[in-house]
Amino acid sequence: MSSAVPAHLRYTRDHEWLDGDGVATVGITAFAADALGDIVYLELPEPGRTVAAGEPCGEIESTKSVSELYAPVDGEIVAVNEAAATEPGLLNNDPYGQGWLFRLRLTGTPELLDAAAYAAFTGEAA
Repeated sequence: MSSAVPAHLRYTRDHEWLDGDGVATVGITAFAADALGDIVYLELPEPGRTVAAGEPCGEIESTKSVSELYAPVDGEIVAVNEAAATEPGLLNNDPYGQGWLFRLRLTGTPELLDAAAYAAFTGEAA
């Protein structure tokens, strides 16, 4: 599923997206979902957990590989997407919508890419 990089989101070099300030919704990009292949298992962090940017906080398993899920910014996990944990294919089918992973309350200033910078990083269309 190759698609344009949504302009309203911010991105990490680890192929995660964030939407919002204060409390941000986090997911993986379509680029990451495409690279992983069919996602079959998702382990999400527990609500209430404090995470630091770059820290492993979960796991994504596909038919191709098992990958760590990294915290994109410093914060506290306030919600997880139980629907995606139950139906991991949502990450492949709708990575920027129903396939979101978790929400966290930001406690640090994130260093993120805008859509144009992320598109240039991945070679995708912005």
